[in-house]
Amino acid sequence: QVQLVESGGGLVQAGGSLRLSCAASGSTFSNYVMGWFRQAPGKEREFVAAIRWSGGSTYYTDSVKDRFTISRDNAKNTVYLQMNNLKPEDTAVYYCAARRAYISVYRYTATNEFDYWGQGTQVTVSS
Repeated sequence: QVQLVESGGGLVQAGGSLRLSCAASGSTFSNYVMGWFRQAPGKEREFVAAIRWSGGSTYYTDSVKDRFTISRDNAKNTVYLQMNNLKPEDTAVYYCAARRAYISVYRYTATNEFDYWGQGTQVTVSS
């Protein structure tokens, strides 16, 4: 059973930084895509970033490019989301997600394309 546990959320001022962690267990993740999504109050859950565990290729939604960086630590089975220059509009609950990657070039970004989810961690950015 795949389990994902997020941590690292909190309250930060605009312009500040946070690093979220997602500890993964219950499988061998070498053929997985790991993603970060977020959901603000009253809004739908949206894609933020993803990384292929094998090879480490990454992709992002446009609003976070050049500010957020997704990475993974193979030894710790952990995925990170480094968030810099945070803005009030980044305020949301951030979720880690995972799925097996059957197609090597396809960019999985929809919530229904991911099979496993963490419980979420709150990020609040004050202005």
